[in-house]
Amino acid sequence: MANTNLQFKTNYAVSSKIEPFYKGGKVQISKDEKHVFCTCGSRVNVLEISTGKIVHSVEHDDQEDITSFALSCDDELLVTASRALLLKQWDWRQAQCTRSWRAIHTVPVASMTFDSTSTLLATGGCDGTIKLWDVVKQYCTHNLKGSSGVVHLVQFHPDISRLQLFSSSLDCGIRLWDLRSSQCVCVLQSHYSAVTSLCFSRDGGTMVSSGRDKICTVWDLKTRKAKRTVPVYEAVEGVVLLPENKDFSQIGVKSKDLHFITAGSKGVLRVWEASTACCVYTQTLPSTLTPVSGEEEEKDDDPRSLTYLLHLPTSSRLATVTAEHNILLYQLPELTTQQQFVGYSDEVLDVKFLGKGDSHIVVATNSCQLKVFELLTNSCQILYGHTDTVLSLDVFKKGFLFASCAKDRSVRVWQMDSDSGQVRCVAQGSSHTNAVGSITCSRMKASFVVSGSQDCTVKVWDLPGDLSMTGEDIHRLTARITEKAHDKDVNSVAVSPNDKLLASGSQDRTAKLWSLAGEGNVGLLGVFRGHRRGVWAVCFSPVDQVLATSSADGTTKLWSLQDFSCLKTFEGHDASVLKVIFVSRGTQLLTRCTDVTEVELAEEQAKQEDQILKQQELSNLLHEKKYLKALGLAILLDQPHTVLTVVKAIRQGEDSRQLLEKTLLKLRLDQKESLLRYCVVWNTNARNCLDAQAVLQVLLTHLQPEELLQYQGARTHLEGLIPYTERHMQRIGHLLQASMFLNYMWQKMRVAGAPSSMGQDEEMDTTPLAQTQPFFVIDKEKGKGSGEERRDGGHDSDSGQDEDPNCPAEEEEEEDDEVSVTKKASANNRRTKNSASTKTNGNHHSENEESSEEEDENDQTKTVKCLPVSSAPQCQAFAS
Repeated sequence: MANTNLQFKTNYAVSSKIEPFYKGGKVQISKDEKHVFCTCGSRVNVLEISTGKIVHSVEHDDQEDITSFALSCDDELLVTASRALLLKQWDWRQAQCTRSWRAIHTVPVASMTFDSTSTLLATGGCDGTIKLWDVVKQYCTHNLKGSSGVVHLVQFHPDISRLQLFSSSLDCGIRLWDLRSSQCVCVLQSHYSAVTSLCFSRDGGTMVSSGRDKICTVWDLKTRKAKRTVPVYEAVEGVVLLPENKDFSQIGVKSKDLHFITAGSKGVLRVWEASTACCVYTQTLPSTLTPVSGEEEEKDDDPRSLTYLLHLPTSSRLATVTAEHNILLYQLPELTTQQQFVGYSDEVLDVKFLGKGDSHIVVATNSCQLKVFELLTNSCQILYGHTDTVLSLDVFKKGFLFASCAKDRSVRVWQMDSDSGQVRCVAQGSSHTNAVGSITCSRMKASFVVSGSQDCTVKVWDLPGDLSMTGEDIHRLTARITEKAHDKDVNSVAVSPNDKLLASGSQDRTAKLWSLAGEGNVGLLGVFRGHRRGVWAVCFSPVDQVLATSSADGTTKLWSLQDFSCLKTFEGHDASVLKVIFVSRGTQLLTRCTDVTEVELAEEQAKQEDQILKQQELSNLLHEKKYLKALGLAILLDQPHTVLTVVKAIRQGEDSRQLLEKTLLKLRLDQKESLLRYCVVWNTNARNCLDAQAVLQVLLTHLQPEELLQYQGARTHLEGLIPYTERHMQRIGHLLQASMFLNYMWQKMRVAGAPSSMGQDEEMDTTPLAQTQPFFVIDKEKGKGSGEERRDGGHDSDSGQDEDPNCPAEEEEEEDDEVSVTKKASANNRRTKNSASTKTNGNHHSENEESSEEEDENDQTKTVKCLPVSSAPQCQAFAS
């Protein structure tokens, strides 16, 4: 009988969230060692080390990604640089921008740093220049040129009295700049790959540089020579000098010579003695983390590799940043892990509650690592062991033991210490031949686990009686039972509350019920058929003899364990139902669906609404003639046709050429790059080629070739413009020729049906033709007489005041009906050339003209081959 006091769930409210705060890029720790500053897209997040929570966040108004930032040495000033080529100074505790100015760089800033007095700021750009700023007096003090390519590293010498700046760019050299003379005094050459970090000794006379060429170099800054090259056999991303006069014997430091720590692609910290170039200590890896092999070491995306190494001198700690965006704090001198923060978890594949009172959660993300979060403090343990993506998790009844499976074909059992909360791997099994996609634990006691794999099998793994007796060793599991369960991938397995039944769901559209009562095998009890697509999840009811299944067909079904019949089908999802569980003591079902269609529709609707708003804003800007903002908004929409509409609007106004030039020159570099790309598209269409050529004229006139070639794909774009531009020029040339021909015909034709005798006032106006300058080369050989004589001849030929008594008017009208306009013009031209003294109204003819007209009547399809102009400067012949 149902409990009348049971409350059904109708909705769920969010009580707390674990959100990403770091997605790659620069990381810096404040001098008081209380906060971590890191980039996350268009924001700089400030993480409080003691609580692991985001306490401050600053973000650019233009939503542009932040390319670099720097915190002053006194922790007061934060300066950020974005892709919009703006530098912003922040009161980061209040999240307020106190000052903003243009970076002067033509491309984004790649690196930034403050000097020890917090008054000078150095910015290294992707344009190969370095600029120094006085942040107090607010002006640019130096513009240092000479670097090759992107300046990815800038750092002041710690002794500010020396006024020295070090930088590195794509040529792998370390440039030393004298700020008094603004000159590069030397280039330190030793590395053959990117220089990643620099560190200085306390007296400032020695510097250590690290690079991705797997070496570290010790420099004598007095002689500016390399004292020692240390091969470290890994791509190094960070180097830190160990403090002098401190006891570091625990990590192999036996002498007072210079020692430094490196962090790189192998994912471990190592201590080196500079004088002997020997590694005196290598950090001990977690027991479940195997060292990187030589072949794996070359992977750029290895999650174990370290990307940053920072020193916290006050608390004697080190901070490292991993390729998976995790921030780890180690305590010196023993290098033990103190705190771990997960900056970004990627896609969450599975999550389970863990610990006493559900104090922790264990999360499987799109990674080979497991993450265990303490819900109270958000502190995280990162569990190493699997070598490929973890796909599924399950927890035993008491909550301190859980199991995981992964694409690496293995299953692992993990145990949490009830006192310290530390988690370690206690057992491992690996005999599947393909990825293990699902795992389930026994319900009554921690006696076995069951795994389902893409190899179509189900395995039952027995656990030892007391896992705590295994000590630090990992127990090797052996499968008690292996059963060929399905014809396709096994997507889900579940054990009944009494540990006697096993359910499996597969991609073959079926779910099956198995008996676990036997010691040596599993027996098939029945098959659940009815889903139209693969079964993603199976789950036993905690109170009834019912099994729930969810499928890719968008339905959830309840099945009877007695006769394997379908009791109920739940519909409503429009996509695959990936998960189903019983809640409210088995009285309700909770399902999770991809709902890809709904999500896509919602996103598409949001995009359409956003487009409509932006189009309305664009229309308003054009109406207000704010062309610069309109053009910027159109480029932001990344719609070439919309940008073309704005360009056409600019060219339709008064002083369009000056207005277009003024507007285009105010655009940012990235906007000009987009405009050049759009011009290539516009230029392929004859309707838009004039607008494209107008924009190109502005760009090519005011941009230096060197600047233009820095645009992304500039060479390809310019090569694509040439053939279409040549085609447009040929087409326009033909149109000009045709227009000259039609203009001539218009002057020489008379109106059909007009009286043969016309007064002076009825003569056709030839003034425009006489005043028009010739567009083509004058044919001097065919032009006879002066231009004035030809114009007179033209008037005579059109006057037509006398009639030939031998040629009746009826014959002329019949000829007009039969002879084409082109033939008439040809006949008139021949008559003009053969007899200038004869009236050529079509009534007076010479013998040659009569014979020519007879030929024309016999062949009316003949075209004009040569047209000597009688009333304008002689033009070249028009070819048919």
